[in-house]
Amino acid sequence: MERRRVAITGLGAVSGYGAGVDVLTDNAFAGRSCVSRISGFDPAAFPCQIGAECPDFDAPSYFKEPRDARRFEQSILQATAAAKMAVEDCGLQFEGDLKNRTGVFIGSGIGGLRTLEEQIMRSVEKGAERISPFFIINAIANMPAGVVAREWGVHGPCFCVTSACATSGHSIGEAALAIRHGRTDVMIAGGTEAALNQVGIGGFSTLKALCFDFNDEPERGSRPFDKRRSGFVMGEGGGVLILEEWEHAMARNAKIYAELVGYGASADAHHVTAPPEDGAGAQLAMRWAMEDAGVQPGDVTYINAHGTSTPLNDRAETAAIKAVFGDLAYKLKVSSTKSMHGHLLGAAAAVEGILCIKTFERNELPPTINYEEQDPDCDLDYVPNEAVPFDGDYAMCNTFGFGGQNAVLLFRRA
Repeated sequence: MERRRVAITGLGAVSGYGAGVDVLTDNAFAGRSCVSRISGFDPAAFPCQIGAECPDFDAPSYFKEPRDARRFEQSILQATAAAKMAVEDCGLQFEGDLKNRTGVFIGSGIGGLRTLEEQIMRSVEKGAERISPFFIINAIANMPAGVVAREWGVHGPCFCVTSACATSGHSIGEAALAIRHGRTDVMIAGGTEAALNQVGIGGFSTLKALCFDFNDEPERGSRPFDKRRSGFVMGEGGGVLILEEWEHAMARNAKIYAELVGYGASADAHHVTAPPEDGAGAQLAMRWAMEDAGVQPGDVTYINAHGTSTPLNDRAETAAIKAVFGDLAYKLKVSSTKSMHGHLLGAAAAVEGILCIKTFERNELPPTINYEEQDPDCDLDYVPNEAVPFDGDYAMCNTFGFGGQNAVLLFRRA
């Protein structure tokens, strides 16, 4: 069977900037941070006191039955809101056989961590009989996908990919394969995460993965590739893309933002939290994404890096890019938008993938802010502090997760 092409026809996002793709892209391309002191709880006892919290948004308005929103926790609300934006953006009506030809792959790296914390504390303080009947529903990581499928009544494959910070990269990549292989014509794909609570901050803090050095200057804390980076800044939010078989999209005269042409997935098989120094697994995923797309390293001119702002990740990712692209690595533009919206864990690739796609529409690249002092081990062009013009045809999105799991997406200008 001839390989079916995959168009991106709808986008939706909730982030630390608020609800909406425009508010995300306008702020990110302008180099504005949404990181601040944590307000959801008193962070004074924690070594990391900053994050990119998702502000309140009108969650009920994104449900067909607004009262349903009262049942669900933040990660599910974010996914449903992002999905509604994306569905409305693409203009599809899920009727007739299209209901059976549409699937949902929306993942979460951790699941309902807020619910877990809240209900375990309630159990300890008030007894197990006081646990909410919605505890399990809100805690399990597949529920965002299930709720989104129910909202639009679609019956195609529906499940949750969970691969830590690579979650939505795998979700979108596997969704593209479902379309390519003829299982579906449309996929609602992405990720969501809401782990900015005491357990989340405490857990990552004891791992020494978070930034401890900029509690008094939150907006400066996330500084990928900068010599003074010391850990990542957690963000929260959700991103959803509508993937559609190319001819299906063309037949209805849909707006096509970009084509998803390459997907690479690999394992480090090295360490549960640290990448190998040469980024060997990341190298494979990038090479396989380009091989999948049928392009050469010289065709790719921009990478939206995983760029977490941790010493090990940024060094290993830089080494991997240099190994894959050789001398061409120094001609690449490489930026990490986590410098502005924080690290969204399982939602990272969905939100950053949207920003990759928007580079084609805006003809510019988002910057890496807080880049002040070069690390000798990180010596590429990281688009420091200000957006720059872009006329390339390919944009790569890197995501790597704990467990050594790597997912790389490659988009082409439509």
